[in-house]
Amino acid sequence: MAAETLIGNGFAERAEAHRRELHVHCYRMLGSFDEAEDLVQETFLRAWRRRDTLRDGDGLRAWLYRIATNACLDHLRAHPRRPEPRPAPAGADPGLDPPASGMVSWLQPYPDELLDAADLVIERETIELAFLVAIQHLPPRQRAVLILRDVLGWSAQETAESLELTVAAVKSALQRARPVLRRHLPARRLEWAASAGPTPEDRAVLRRYIDAVEQADPSILTEVLRADVWQAMPPAPVWLQGLETFVAAWAPAMTGPEAWGDWRVLAVRANRQPAAAAYLRRAGETCFSPSWLGVLRLEDGLVTQITTFGDEMFPSFGLPASL
Repeated sequence: MAAETLIGNGFAERAEAHRRELHVHCYRMLGSFDEAEDLVQETFLRAWRRRDTLRDGDGLRAWLYRIATNACLDHLRAHPRRPEPRPAPAGADPGLDPPASGMVSWLQPYPDELLDAADLVIERETIELAFLVAIQHLPPRQRAVLILRDVLGWSAQETAESLELTVAAVKSALQRARPVLRRHLPARRLEWAASAGPTPEDRAVLRRYIDAVEQADPSILTEVLRADVWQAMPPAPVWLQGLETFVAAWAPAMTGPEAWGDWRVLAVRANRQPAAAAYLRRAGETCFSPSWLGVLRLEDGLVTQITTFGDEMFPSFGLPASL
């Protein structure tokens, strides 16, 4: 099919139909929701400029993925970055092994509502924060190969053509990438059952976590947190580890003379994981204002990790400016 015919059949509209899945692809490559939005825009700009090179209308999706992948690689070459070694924790229970992954300061969460609205079937294992952090430890080209091969299911030949590599180079990159990925994933991560999103049990745990915050009751936290729970707070290089340390750190904000105020928390979903958006009303204030957004990782009915982001992510989740 000639490029002129494609344009006549609504090139822009047909390309736009792939926007959300391209955004997810760029998000996996970059780990940043905001940067992914910029790179999708760059992808469509490049696609429009090169539209005369598209000869096969049925190959539009693969063609766009190729442009998006290379746009991300160009961005990463221009803005190189690697996870930083994790510093000493702000507090930790004795005897616990530190997390395997480094600090990914640019990490941002992805609202599930945007995936659902686009009717995208995205399994938790390929978009959860633990996976996003782990693949950021890969060099950009290895990361691209792993995503195209193991996440999108492209053949070695298709991946090679997209990245302008040989099939042998693709196979070699994948062989190097997989062990690194496994090394930076949480323990037992590969044993988890495939899931598209939070289960009823997950939602029940989230509800108890929300109750603990809203009721300012640290004792409830001890019921839902695993003994080795840890909390990351990107972009800050600060983290906590251990049930006692976590509760001791948060109890003053919840109750007592140093309590921040009253809390209201909304249940949301991010990265196919349960999440909580917290609003705070300080003394003398009439409204609850955005405070933090926490994404929970659960195992066996307990919270094993909380990744806490600031209120700057609230607009991306369509959350109200106040309650």
